[in-house]
Amino acid sequence: MTFGDTLARVPEILEVESYRQLADRVVGATIVRGWADGYLAKKLTSPAAWARSVKNLTITGTDRRGKLLLLETNGPTLGVRFGMTGVLLLDGDAGIEGLFYGPHDFQSKWLRGGVEFDDGRKLLVHDPRRMARFEIDPDLSELGPDALRLTRKQFDRFVRVERGDGPAIKARLLDQSRVAGVGNLLADEMLFRASLDPRTPTGLLSGDEKDRLFKAFRSTMSSLGKRGGSHLGDHMDSRFPGGLCSRDGGAMVIATIGGRTTYWCSTHQG
Repeated sequence: MTFGDTLARVPEILEVESYRQLADRVVGATIVRGWADGYLAKKLTSPAAWARSVKNLTITGTDRRGKLLLLETNGPTLGVRFGMTGVLLLDGDAGIEGLFYGPHDFQSKWLRGGVEFDDGRKLLVHDPRRMARFEIDPDLSELGPDALRLTRKQFDRFVRVERGDGPAIKARLLDQSRVAGVGNLLADEMLFRASLDPRTPTGLLSGDEKDRLFKAFRSTMSSLGKRGGSHLGDHMDSRFPGGLCSRDGGAMVIATIGGRTTYWCSTHQG
């Protein structure tokens, strides 16, 4: 199963990687027209700024930092953030089939903008909830290292706390300035696999717990990528009020940590 074979809940790093792979198909094509509605252009000076900036650019490559898709050109780098329900479409093909928190079909009224190429193809953003954004030469300094490429050295910096106990480890995992791309589902899955309570202060993690978390970080990215997306974790069948852990039958606990609804097992993560 590939990244684009299934339905995902929100576009986390694995889903945006599927969008990047889709965008690879337009490398070498030249943009003849661009358009954006007021929502996609919200981080620009105006929708017309997108149209002016992208015309006659040739796509030379693709990249990604966390959840931010990057289209490299012979001019500025074009960035796309997908919010909660953004999906990338290339003519009739989608990076993924749909998103759990948005409609499971694609409708023209939810097309917010995109680019048209000299060969007639169109790369479009479909976004019912209107949270996706276009950027021109996006500032990457606000983002930490990419979660799919995280090294052990980068991980050690990620869990280092300079003063005090630091934030809960779940909140630290969601901090995009520390590591880019981990969303709510991936963070819960990593902690589930590492047998860590998500409320644990980052600065109080033991050496063994850090080792387990790094191993879980890498395995989660690898295995969920192969399965088809961030919603296919080991804990997902238990992720509901009254759920029982799929590993040991313990009651699942629910709380808000780092501003996000968090599920964990009261037994092996207790």
